Amino acid sequence: MDLETLWRASARERERERAQSFLPMDISAVISTIIVLVLAVLSLPLLNTSYWSNIRSLLPFTIVSPLADLVVKNATIYTSDASLPFADSMAIRSGRILRVGSYSSLQDLVHYGTEELDVGGKVVVPGFIDSHVHLIPGGLQMVRVELRGVSQKDEFVRRIKEAARNSKHGCWILGGGWNNDLWGGALPLASWIDEITPDNPVWLTRMDGHMGLANSLALKAAGVTKSSEDPNGGTIIRNSAGEPSGLLIDSAMELILALIPEASVDERRVALLRASRYALTRGVTTVIDFGRYFPGASMESSWEDLSDVFQWADSSRKMMIRDLIRKGGASMSEWIHYGGVKAFADGSLGSGSALFHEPYADEPQNHGLCVMESDVLLNMTAAADKSGLQVAVHAIGDKANDLVLDIYESVASTNGVRDRRFRIEHAQHLAPGAAAHFGQQRVVASVQPDHLLDDADSAFKKLGEERAQHGSYLFRSLQENKARLAFGSDWPVVDVNPLGSIRTAMKRIPPGWENAWNPSERVTLVEALDAYTISAAYACFLDKHLGSLSPGKLADFVILSTDSWDEFAAEGSASVIATYLGGAKAYP
Repeated sequence: MDLETLWRASARERERERAQSFLPMDISAVISTIIVLVLAVLSLPLLNTSYWSNIRSLLPFTIVSPLADLVVKNATIYTSDASLPFADSMAIRSGRILRVGSYSSLQDLVHYGTEELDVGGKVVVPGFIDSHVHLIPGGLQMVRVELRGVSQKDEFVRRIKEAARNSKHGCWILGGGWNNDLWGGALPLASWIDEITPDNPVWLTRMDGHMGLANSLALKAAGVTKSSEDPNGGTIIRNSAGEPSGLLIDSAMELILALIPEASVDERRVALLRASRYALTRGVTTVIDFGRYFPGASMESSWEDLSDVFQWADSSRKMMIRDLIRKGGASMSEWIHYGGVKAFADGSLGSGSALFHEPYADEPQNHGLCVMESDVLLNMTAAADKSGLQVAVHAIGDKANDLVLDIYESVASTNGVRDRRFRIEHAQHLAPGAAAHFGQQRVVASVQPDHLLDDADSAFKKLGEERAQHGSYLFRSLQENKARLAFGSDWPVVDVNPLGSIRTAMKRIPPGWENAWNPSERVTLVEALDAYTISAAYACFLDKHLGSLSPGKLADFVILSTDSWDEFAAEGSASVIATYLGGAKAYP
């Protein structure tokens, strides 16, 4: 019973008592005076919602229905909770959801201090969980040379020339996001930019993060020459004369990256805040952060970011979104959780280093790279799993996915039954039967729908029509085989944009195409939303606290621009109007 109801009941009781003269007038007056005084005291801070949580602890009786700080009403709420998928209103208290249902069903939770947010019929969904990001690199890239979307060599060169003009002598020029498929497929060369960068070493990563271009000054500084050998798990691309072309793949990138000055602590802290603000504009309230780790690199950078950046942000109350870091396996606070460990099985399709059973159609001698020896990967997985940690392995090619699935099956058999939720990151290209193995083993397929937009043309060139058409981005097959789909972006490889990714998963129409790429693998709006919410929360062991708008869970939600669920379900088109974390507006 709330205080307002208690007051009404008490008033009725006083009138009944006085009418029947059960009590002397002076006692009745005393009771009335006490209640009026209490209400007079309570009325002073009625508009201060934090007051109610304090006063309840002082009351000598239990209030059956807690009081809401915020009620969201006049909405089309998709909850991602199968027990009640849709509602029109939601009550929130102290950052968590009290109740979801019709507006009339929440009236006992409303009091004079409750804020009521009328969203005018807009669609409301749970806060999006991006299942795969590199948050600090994303924030750093936002102020570096941006090459995403560049479709001509001249524009590529122009942007580097402009950066060189604005750079001090000897300073590194850093950037990324280029995709050679956009200008016809020819890979960039150091010779493209050597003449315009004589005084500045340059490093430009491909959009997938598995290949980069260095100018000749950077190659010279790294000691990369004609006689240099390819490192394990990496390749130095050479021209017809055997000279390094400037391109380095996977672990070979460390030859250059080891020379690039580390971003300062302050730069990384600013990058975290910059990235977090940007994520909120896209409705992202939680991210699974895979840090700065890549094949061949030391894991020290991830540990440094944890201590220097994330713990700083948490202790100084600067965290804006919830972050699960692929380390350890516990909660540091309500903002930061340690998620487990990550490893790599192969590279990427665009760089020709994804591992396949059959050779690349355009490179008959190339099957891709096994970035980590299978026995090493097996031992690492077994040890981490035995310690109770969640394991996530990067696998893109069909052979890499089969390898990881076999390792997971072996480790589960050896270590025994437990709720381990093994993950495969990307799972882009699968051999026949692999989708069923995902489901049988309950392996999480952590996929990034927008990758298919960038890979569409190159997949057919590199794999041939049969393999590209029937083995790539098998979202529907994974779903029907009971695998858990968790959607993400892989930002800054592609933009962090859940609504865009949801539309991609629904439509599967790459740029310049009239028809869908393998339309039988499309998913519905509800399936895509779940993959960005409740399934994404399940994939990182946070489903008891996040992922759906259910009583007791954190009140992270997004208000969308559309007021028609039917149109949204048909076209997947909407934008973010507002983002709320713990019931408080975080954007705009």
